[in-house]
Amino acid sequence: MVLVTACGQANSQANVGNGVIQEGQDARCGEDSAYIERGRYIGGSDQAERDYAYRISAEALASTPEEMVDVETRLRQQRWFDFEPDQGNQRMAAFCISRNLVTNEEYQEFVLATGYHQPGITAENYQEQNMLVHSYQDLRPYFWRGYQFPAGKAQHPVVLVSQKDALAYAAWKSQEDGIAYRLPTADEWEKAARGTDGRYFTWGSDWQDQATNWQKNGPEGTSRISAYPLSKSLYGVEDMAGNVFEFTSTVYTQDSQERAIMKGCAWDDLPGFCRAAYRHGRPTTYRHILFGFRLVSDAQR
Repeated sequence: MVLVTACGQANSQANVGNGVIQEGQDARCGEDSAYIERGRYIGGSDQAERDYAYRISAEALASTPEEMVDVETRLRQQRWFDFEPDQGNQRMAAFCISRNLVTNEEYQEFVLATGYHQPGITAENYQEQNMLVHSYQDLRPYFWRGYQFPAGKAQHPVVLVSQKDALAYAAWKSQEDGIAYRLPTADEWEKAARGTDGRYFTWGSDWQDQATNWQKNGPEGTSRISAYPLSKSLYGVEDMAGNVFEFTSTVYTQDSQERAIMKGCAWDDLPGFCRAAYRHGRPTTYRHILFGFRLVSDAQR
């Protein structure tokens, strides 16, 4: 494998403020949430970062330098990283974000309490989504039956839910806890993942093969939450690179469809997709084994 590093970028475990990952409960947030301070952060990407994303993705697929050139050319033609917002200073209010993705076990409490439909999708609806990199057969290990999640996946992120399903869970959880939960905006998610210094990944700006659950490092499916320490952000938020894409509340309309910005990267993805700046849109109605979510709330004063 051809080793590629981010030229000019520090590969340190630098973090917010004093260089220590934030742990423990913050009084301004609910249980199991991390506090993200108000103020500026470096969001988006510049051309150097996008070039790096193409190179490390090609590196993951190629076995020789010659092959890497061909693979990178094909990836660039697909323009996966060309539509990220340009790098710049972003300002936002303080907020709280769930340290972990919503799990199957947590989502089960919701469906049992409300009678809401369990995660899943019909073969017909899956065909209509036209996201067929994975066959319908590949989805079966994630199907719930009789309001029971798949065996051994209690602490895995819930998948096969849409943005609407995630919002329904947030509304129920808000009533249960007395806290107004919602989905993060794309910018909130990005700051919670990368901190304030513009790093590419949660751990720094040089890709590390063992850092997260991605195409060539993991169980070839979802993994239990918080299983990859390097994918924990500087704020102590787990799985902010790898495992599943996450729905945000940021939406736009394309081809008469409302689409949600997805953040993070999934277990079948390449390294360039695992950067905090990467984003793409999917219709808000889509359900997939690559999609999950977490919640945020406004910080208490």
